[in-house]
Amino acid sequence: MKKLLMLSILMVFSNCIHIKINEKEPTSFYVGTYTNGDSKGIYKYQIDGTGLLSKIGLVAETNNPSFIAKTKDNQTLLAVEETDENGTGFVNSFRILKDTLIFTSKSKSGGAHPCFITINHKNQVLVSNYSGGNVGYLEVDDQNGLTNILDVQQHFGKGVTDRQKAPHAHSAWFHPTKNEIISLDLGTNQLWFSAIDETKKGFVFTNQKILNMAEGAGPRHLTFHPKNQWIYVLNELNNTVSLVKENNNIYVVESSISMLPKDFTKYSKGADIHISNDGKFLYASNRGHNSIVIYKMSSENGTLELVGFEDVRGANPRNFSLSPDNKFLLVANQDTNNLVSFKRNAETGKLTFVNEVSAPNPVCILF
Repeated sequence: MKKLLMLSILMVFSNCIHIKINEKEPTSFYVGTYTNGDSKGIYKYQIDGTGLLSKIGLVAETNNPSFIAKTKDNQTLLAVEETDENGTGFVNSFRILKDTLIFTSKSKSGGAHPCFITINHKNQVLVSNYSGGNVGYLEVDDQNGLTNILDVQQHFGKGVTDRQKAPHAHSAWFHPTKNEIISLDLGTNQLWFSAIDETKKGFVFTNQKILNMAEGAGPRHLTFHPKNQWIYVLNELNNTVSLVKENNNIYVVESSISMLPKDFTKYSKGADIHISNDGKFLYASNRGHNSIVIYKMSSENGTLELVGFEDVRGANPRNFSLSPDNKFLLVANQDTNNLVSFKRNAETGKLTFVNEVSAPNPVCILF
């Protein structure tokens, strides 16, 4: 009898340990917004191990933080202030302190309506100014604030559509393996290639300088394949994803694929694009069709094969993000004020709805 009692106690204790080990702390993330409605700035949310979303609250009051980024040490958060005050917008920096953001600095962005920001491991910062048609360069200083604008890369030219009558820099990216910057300009319909001269603290164009996209494409965002030297460009205006490769040190568009169903005829435009960490699946968001399109990627040549579409359960899916463990995909539906989580099948790439939570004018999700 004593042996049975002892065995029962050990089993209960073992189960308690097993449960405790498998409990996973919720993962928090930030949401950038537009503040022309109910939003007051940057909010913090969390997702648990089952995909359930919950709101932590407002962490910083700021104007139109439509795109946000963090330093690699997770000490500083940067947010654009998508405005136009005498021809410029702004970038704000915040010190991250638990569930609060402490304002540290404000700098001009170099042009009107900044809509994208990114930072690399050297604390170099790129901010894309949509109306200004240019890319600003700043740095995070030793006090975790921002320097003043150090240089501006101005774009020139136009495309063939009504949205392309002037330059509209929509995003700029640090290449993950070399000293190169790729800027996407929806207005000029081109990719611009440059680098940072660290002595002069400014931009210098590379030998190629530009890559023309298909007429009316409207390049907006891109993503780098995690294992190969392939780049995928999301074209907002013609709703395509283009595979870009280097051929004898020159970038070329190898192929493009539609983001929409063949029988869809209503207006839609692309928004955001991401690749799973294993390099097997690519996802992109459609505003109008209101879906996430899912592609399977060829490991041999990077070509895309359509898997299907997932309804985002809202309108105007601006940006979305894969959770750090890639088990979930989260969507920010700007016009319906909701965040939606989907569980991701790592074998098929398909998505299954899990949960949604209200969020005021959500635009950007940042883990």
